[in-house]
Amino acid sequence: MDVDAFVTAHRTSWARLRQLVRRAQRPARLTGAEIDELVSLYQRTTTHLSLVQSRSPDAHLIADLSRLTAAARGVITGSRDPSFSDVARYLKITLPAALYRSARWWVPVAFANIAVMFALGIWMGTHPHVITSLVPSDAVRQLVEHDFKHYYSAHPATDFAARVWTNNALVAAGSLALGVFLGLPTLYLLWVNCVNVGVSGGVLAANGKLPEFFALILPHGMLELTAVFIAAGTGLRIGWTIIDPGPRRRADALAAEARPAFAVALGLVGVLLVSGLIEAFVTPSPLPTWARISIGGIVEVAFLFYIFGLGRRAARSGETGDIEEWLRADVAAFSAE
Repeated sequence: MDVDAFVTAHRTSWARLRQLVRRAQRPARLTGAEIDELVSLYQRTTTHLSLVQSRSPDAHLIADLSRLTAAARGVITGSRDPSFSDVARYLKITLPAALYRSARWWVPVAFANIAVMFALGIWMGTHPHVITSLVPSDAVRQLVEHDFKHYYSAHPATDFAARVWTNNALVAAGSLALGVFLGLPTLYLLWVNCVNVGVSGGVLAANGKLPEFFALILPHGMLELTAVFIAAGTGLRIGWTIIDPGPRRRADALAAEARPAFAVALGLVGVLLVSGLIEAFVTPSPLPTWARISIGGIVEVAFLFYIFGLGRRAARSGETGDIEEWLRADVAAFSAE
């Protein structure tokens, strides 16, 4: 398609649509005929946008027409400000549906990673010579006798919670967002996480500190690792969508998967905040071990019920975790001839 000729042919109608949009945004109302014209030009321009996107993806023209159609749609449908009902719908329907829909990806990721962590831990714990060949004995002693335990209480709880939250959010965000690179960076981040947890557990087990390891890891680790596995599973799903988009165009398939992924990412910010608070205030607390682990277990069970209870119900009603239809990009069918 000749972009210059296309722009020349339709420039007048786009200019007229801009004029009507500007007039509609002022206190003075449009006449009935102008409203009809506005709707007609809006529909025509969405078709033009679809044509440009599919036949000649000129980035500047696409951006210009996207802004124009978005402004026109806002005038036609009416703008609406975010409200409490939008937040409530996201928490009760959108987020759990997106988490449940991604479960067929992140649940296998969780089981596979836990298996690898245990395998690494058992290997390290039953082969002390491997530990000494990888880590100096002084460093092992420092980890076992001081660093691992005091890591959770070395800083003020509020500062530690903020640092942990930020770090975990970055790991989760990387696992999810980097899935767009065919999932390879996501797999690497998962492996690094497995090595960190498995090797630390193996070193402490080899030195008779396995109960202490679980006492300090489990209160916050159950929820924290679940969030990481969800992020990674969602990222791998995006990567697979690029590899195999199915009957959809690759760009359309990616957009359809990326929107629910954004809902997941936003929700995980809150999940990791809760995990960080547990790690800062519960894990190093003087509470008995059973109480600290029970708190982490209760929060984890509640989160899983949120996913497989509310999420399953939302998914059965047809929810996918995607944004509402009126917020999505305008598309229009057109003939290829």
